Amino acid sequence: MATSAWNKFNDFSEQLVRGVHDFDANTFKVVLVPDTDPPVAADVDLSTITQVANGGGYTTGGATTTITISETSGTTTVSGTEIVWTGTGSGFGPFRYAVLYNDSSTSPADALIAWFDYGSSISVGAGETFTLKFNNASPGIS
Repeated sequence: MATSAWNKFNDFSEQLVRGVHDFDANTFKVVLVPDTDPPVAADVDLSTITQVANGGGYTTGGATTTITISETSGTTTVSGTEIVWTGTGSGFGPFRYAVLYNDSSTSPADALIAWFDYGSSISVGAGETFTLKFNNASPGIS
């Protein structure tokens, strides 16, 4: 399984202070992005992100992950449920990045949180799966 590097969008910290994200109530999704148009730290909302084409087992707009939060002795852990995409027909991709965003936010709409860089392009063929699993052992997902 490929591992990824975690990158925070610059605006995310301000969005937290302004209450844009309610991790108990909002819907959070992940979209896949090709290496030809990588996300940048200055991006604010999903409209600035180029996703892989719809079809072949991928749906534009991404897939939902359920976020859970726990705190122990002053350390907060944020987890997300894994997402599994299965290639159909000719499959989907290539992609290199996975972008986490808040599908419930309205100002900005679809506010960006972070992106994960897999380091090289990945394609998913018919019948193959790609599993995105939040990894609490290190920042990011694998």
